[in-house]
Amino acid sequence: MSDKTQADLLRRLEEAVAAMPAKQREIFLAHRLDDMTYAEIASRTGLSVRQVERQMARAVYKLCKQMDGHPLN
Repeated sequence: MSDKTQADLLRRLEEAVAAMPAKQREIFLAHRLDDMTYAEIASRTGLSVRQVERQMARAVYKLCKQMDGHPLN
């Protein structure tokens, strides 16, 4: 993959993450970047583990759709 292609991919990913609702973004980044478990995130955010799971599923779904070029409203 060329540097330009990687740079474009990274830019699109950053834009997709930035477009997430704040709580969803916080949960996604805590899990993917900070390597926190769902239980740890639930404790930190005051949500249930199930709510964290749902937010992660929605975040991943939105990222996949946006990275494939489908804008989400």
